[in-house]
Amino acid sequence: MNLRKKPSILGTGILVAVFTLTAFFSVFCKVQLPREEETDDVVEKRAVFFSYLEIEKYFQNVEEQAAKRRILDILDFLQEKGFNMVLLQVRSFSDAIYPSKIYPMSKTLVGTEGKDYPFDFLDYFIQEAHQRGIEVHAWINPYRVRNHTDVSSISFSNPAFPWLGTEHVQVIENQGIYYNPASSKVQDLIVQGIEELIDNYDIDGVHFDDYFYPNSTIDDAQYQEYQMTMSREEFHLAQVNQLIRRVYETVKKKDGLVFGVSPEGNIDNNYQRNFADVRTWLKEPGYVDYIMPQLYYGLENQVKPFEKTLEEWHSLIQNNVILIPALALYKSGLPDQYAKSGEKEWQEHSNIIKNEIELSRKMPKYGGFSLFRFDYLYGDTTNSNLLAERAALFELLKK
Repeated sequence: MNLRKKPSILGTGILVAVFTLTAFFSVFCKVQLPREEETDDVVEKRAVFFSYLEIEKYFQNVEEQAAKRRILDILDFLQEKGFNMVLLQVRSFSDAIYPSKIYPMSKTLVGTEGKDYPFDFLDYFIQEAHQRGIEVHAWINPYRVRNHTDVSSISFSNPAFPWLGTEHVQVIENQGIYYNPASSKVQDLIVQGIEELIDNYDIDGVHFDDYFYPNSTIDDAQYQEYQMTMSREEFHLAQVNQLIRRVYETVKKKDGLVFGVSPEGNIDNNYQRNFADVRTWLKEPGYVDYIMPQLYYGLENQVKPFEKTLEEWHSLIQNNVILIPALALYKSGLPDQYAKSGEKEWQEHSNIIKNEIELSRKMPKYGGFSLFRFDYLYGDTTNSNLLAERAALFELLKK
């Protein structure tokens, strides 16, 4: 959805010249332009993940006026720093941060699932974001009910509750409680939830992250019908593809809305562990509008070096999907234990995010970047590397 303020058309040669130069820089530099000078060309998405952890930290059980003030402070900060997109986690545990007829109010806002919140958090957030030229994409975890196994925390109003002990919901030891991706009733529930969202809120997009299949046996009941015609892995991939197609079709019913997914950065893991068929999504139409791979790697990562992995993702795109890499601001100042010889990179350098954005901008299908997550961009910290990373990033975004 294009929320940019467009200039009025004046019949002067000077304006034509300015407009021509503006279009040139927008196409070839792909950096965000001042709002009064924007054209119809693609503007770089500068996104940040706003997770349930931030919602809980800044808004849980906070009085209405104080909560609204915090929303304004957060959005003012993002606008000031040049960000134009928020991935707001509206449904993280089969719940909602908005009044819903399908899901109970999220415990991240109210402490105990299902309690009332004093105002419509999502509606207010969207209205104020749009006034500042910031898009709001509704970030959803489609299958996760809990990240622990305590079923007593699930309220009677949660759609997962009546399915406990059935093939539709499974408690997975040492992991959590999840909906079965192969259940047609589960898929219908997820799509109905998205229909409710887009019917009632002026969101700019719907977003899934990398939580797909929780394990390889959750769909045993459904797989029995297909085991003679396809492998277990093929069946998993087909179930996720079916949901992704249905969500895409649902989202596209509303003009201007987009659908994106943020899969794991390791392409092989998407097939071997998550069963996310990213190659199909980036080859055939009808799956996603943008792909936001979690490229949470440093430039010196020995196992998955950032630049090479970025190029691998870019090479998969054979349709009109745009690439918006997600970057690991949260690693700043910390050891990267899986990077082998690059383990100390995030401790020894403080301009990694800046350099990764500049490398990403060279990709022809590049559409922007995103950062995980908001609190590392905004919260107080004694992490000197993170402070330096922020400073380098903010300076880049001024240009």
